[in-house]
Amino acid sequence: MADQSNTASPGALSDTERLHQLGYAQELNRGMSKFSNFAISFTIISILSGCLTLYGFGLQHGGPPTMIWGWLLVGTLVLFAGLSMAEICSAYPTAGGLYYWAAKLAPGKSGPIWSWFTGWFNLLGQVAVTAGISFGTAFSCSAFLALFTNRQYWLSPGHTIALLAVILFAQGLLNTFGIKLVSLLNNLSVWWHLVGVTVIVLLLFISPSSHSHQSASFLFGSAGWHAFAGLSGFSIPFYVFLIGLLNAQYTFTGYDASAHVTEETLNAAVSGPKGIVNSIWVSLVAGFVLLIGVSMAIPHVFPVTIGGIVFPNYAAVATNAVPWAVIFEYSTGRIVAELLILVVIGAQFFCGMSSVTANSRMIFAFSRDGAVPFSNYWHHVSKRSHVPVRSAWFGSVGAFILSVPYLKSYTAYAAVTSIAVIGLYVAYLIPVFLRRINGKAFHPGPWQLGKWGPFFGWVAITWVVFIVILFMLPQVQPITAANFNYTPVAVLVVLGFAAIWYAVSARKWFKGPKIQGTAEELAAIERELSI
Repeated sequence: MADQSNTASPGALSDTERLHQLGYAQELNRGMSKFSNFAISFTIISILSGCLTLYGFGLQHGGPPTMIWGWLLVGTLVLFAGLSMAEICSAYPTAGGLYYWAAKLAPGKSGPIWSWFTGWFNLLGQVAVTAGISFGTAFSCSAFLALFTNRQYWLSPGHTIALLAVILFAQGLLNTFGIKLVSLLNNLSVWWHLVGVTVIVLLLFISPSSHSHQSASFLFGSAGWHAFAGLSGFSIPFYVFLIGLLNAQYTFTGYDASAHVTEETLNAAVSGPKGIVNSIWVSLVAGFVLLIGVSMAIPHVFPVTIGGIVFPNYAAVATNAVPWAVIFEYSTGRIVAELLILVVIGAQFFCGMSSVTANSRMIFAFSRDGAVPFSNYWHHVSKRSHVPVRSAWFGSVGAFILSVPYLKSYTAYAAVTSIAVIGLYVAYLIPVFLRRINGKAFHPGPWQLGKWGPFFGWVAITWVVFIVILFMLPQVQPITAANFNYTPVAVLVVLGFAAIWYAVSARKWFKGPKIQGTAEELAAIERELSI
């Protein structure tokens, strides 16, 4: 990879000049540093959110060996995808991100249709990942309240959804006050995550001597696999392992946030791509440590009473509503466990807040180009805070609606995470695919991959095709109305809506990203907003 800020022509332009060259006015406040750009993607990846909220799912699909080996496998492949996306981000540092890239890299006159579907997959994934993150925060709050009050009814679906509504409202509210507050909280979130993981792992490691740690075979090999065998209902080990990869694949989402906030980032053509790549590899290392730390503290002498509940075997731990919280209490005692859960809740709340930020920027940009119903309403920037407030509430409310099926289906959370993975990764890799098949359309920015570009790109493309199919398959057996994986339904509904709308209407008027105007017109827009 090369940082050629002084030689590539886009890098020689100021951020605003480059944005004008791409056809847009500087409507958003550009005050985000390189570290803040990294921080928003790292916060949305949030190992304390993804790793833990799907920890029970991982236990039921192969146990610690699936999660730990799967983490390394998926993390490496995601890094390939992130590197490929970062190179394109450097060339086109705009809030539209993925759908803008697709429009510019598509062959011939196919740009509008590629851009249209990339944008709608991205929108689906963004709303779903916001739902998944805040869902996890609600689970953690339920676990804390159940532990603090000694009342298990806090773990009921109704209470969880009520807490989710409060959390999404608070995250939407924070995103109305301006990018400086969000940036400050994101910067804090990086250290909250890193210090939090360190504290959690250390406390679990030095837990009382009566709680000896699990063996290496339990963490990496057959002992751990057999301890949780059969919980998914499937008898084919390889299939169980593959489905269990959802824990890692879902966690490694949201790093496109660094692209969506490039219109607010200083030296965006370099800071944006670095934010994508750095957020992935730092999360890869920290998440590996976290998974080992939590897994080594799993109870191994049964029956065991934790928080007044008797756990007769590994299956009882795995199927608990919040198994990682059970492990915390078993290892460290009630009071310390409550404090650790609060650390997790803080990290997950930061994660959801940042997801709403990225979601709102994507909706703002997509609406700017007329591709969302009532675009004129959603493409609105507050003159006071210079942020797209209405788009932030669009993402928060949409995430809540997507989560409501949990009231009737206990596998709804896994379905939401699958929807997020499929929606986001299809959107991530369409521009990468177009860049590979239509190389002549690509004009590199100051951050480049060089000779490694084709290798990283094609490996990532192949992997995404595989996981899109994988995560639409049944996740437990036997299949019932309560555990049905409704991921294909949600994906097809959004895809069908986008396809019908495009065929009936949008193909006549949607021409891809719009040019907002001449240099004089862009300057007039900026004067009106006092940028």
